[in-house]
Amino acid sequence: MRRHPKLLSIIIPVYKMEKKIAANLQTVLQDLKTLPCPYEVITVVDGTKADKSYKQAKKIKSHLHRVIGYPHNRGKGYAVRFGMAHSRGDVVGFLDSGGDINAKGIPLILEHFRWYDADVIIGSKRHSASKVHYPWQRRILSFVYQKLVWIMFGLNVQDTQVGIKLFKRPVLEKVLPRLIVKKFAFDIEILAVAHHLGHTRIYDAPVELIFPGDSTVTSKNFWKVSLDTLVDTLAVFYRLRILHYYDDASKRKWIFDKELNFKVNV
Repeated sequence: MRRHPKLLSIIIPVYKMEKKIAANLQTVLQDLKTLPCPYEVITVVDGTKADKSYKQAKKIKSHLHRVIGYPHNRGKGYAVRFGMAHSRGDVVGFLDSGGDINAKGIPLILEHFRWYDADVIIGSKRHSASKVHYPWQRRILSFVYQKLVWIMFGLNVQDTQVGIKLFKRPVLEKVLPRLIVKKFAFDIEILAVAHHLGHTRIYDAPVELIFPGDSTVTSKNFWKVSLDTLVDTLAVFYRLRILHYYDDASKRKWIFDKELNFKVNV
């Protein structure tokens, strides 16, 4: 895709962020004004009954912004897929809502997308042009995890866990119906399945990232989340390499959710 997208869709998953989501969304919409193409922002509230995040997000009035959601928390992976199912763009991406990733970098990421004619572009903490600040524990764990990802899935990228990624729509049309993970290893599942299905033009792009002190992953639950992510990652490997669950021949086994039915609507 050497040309600019006809429409870029950015999905922002939100869970229990009533105190800061309105300000974060306002900043994102302001930062995206430099994009060289039409765009839409879709905020997905992952559990409208959890707190007042839905009400706060609705305060942001813009013809470029929609707020959708569902009553109970189902995980980031589900929220992103839900948003993608409601998107209209020929390039579709997602951005974490915590404010740790500078949305001003999205135009640069989009340029990488065009330059490489990529299937998928991943924001990477390890890109030589990235500006990052995050705890040493996360640096070490991220390094070890990425080595494991390379061994298990053959993904030749430096980082899979940063919360900003862009996809060609045809890639998602092929990949999304096969996915299972709703929470911890959603990022690796969508990338591993895309790569497995032949969409191998997956590249890194620089990001500016500052670790937020109020992240949902805290020092108290850090190791539990890390372990859960590892378990989910091993499960993706088992389904991919042993069960061949993601292959076309296993289509009858795929779990269909009508709310996640990804249709062409460009």
